[in-house]
Amino acid sequence: MSMKPNPVGTFCRPLWRQWLWVLLIATALTGCSTPQTATVAQAPTKLDSTLGTQWGEGRESVVRTVKVERLNPDRPQTLARLRYSDEASIRQALGRDSDRQLNLLLADGNLEWSVQDGRGNPLPIFSVRDQDYQVAGRDGERYELVYINRSNRYYEIVATVDGLDVLTGQPGSVRNSGYLLYPGQTLRIDGFRKSQREVAAFRFSSKDRAYASNTPAGDARNIGVIGSAVFEVRVNDPDTSTRRSHTPGAQPGTPNPFPDDPAARPYAPPPEYR
Repeated sequence: MSMKPNPVGTFCRPLWRQWLWVLLIATALTGCSTPQTATVAQAPTKLDSTLGTQWGEGRESVVRTVKVERLNPDRPQTLARLRYSDEASIRQALGRDSDRQLNLLLADGNLEWSVQDGRGNPLPIFSVRDQDYQVAGRDGERYELVYINRSNRYYEIVATVDGLDVLTGQPGSVRNSGYLLYPGQTLRIDGFRKSQREVAAFRFSSKDRAYASNTPAGDARNIGVIGSAVFEVRVNDPDTSTRRSHTPGAQPGTPNPFPDDPAARPYAPPPEYR
């Protein structure tokens, strides 16, 4: 008698083994489909400043003009930017991963830059991964830009507040004159310069009361940003105590701490409140 091969029998297994095989496959599939949990770092929220800088009270600050020569006139050695807002908004935007420090290092660490209150206390600077620096200020508080030269070199500091040059009150440009910083010296810039003997103090304010909101040269898009351009210079008259200097350069950005200045005025004009 001839027997036909059973086409199913080639793949037959005992029933309990089939169940076990199905159970193992089901378990494996269940394990693959189980959702995995992971912590994902989220990008910090974009922060729009809640503060501006007002034209404050007059403060005595005497300067003279010194001739200097920039070693690299076409490009600053350092171009730094600090945004500022109230501390609660900064913490909410940057989150718990933000670092807190008291100054920034400029010119390969030769200079220390901080923003200090009227009592000389550094205001906290927050950052995330050293990419965006935010200074915490308070409405109505007076502040100063403080630079400490830890080297034996001479530097020129061109500073802007809300996109306006602190010497002229015009749109910032690295072609503008700056303040001369001597070896080992501490430079305090405490206001918009009104004359060779006086400045209008920097005071945090609402954005509508900011100097940049109330002068023709101002641009609301640049409110809430402080800029510092650093040039190494050769001083022709090192024995003077003057902190003002003259020379060229340029740099764009948005918001831009150094918007190009087509015209030069000697000092900052007063605001024109509406």
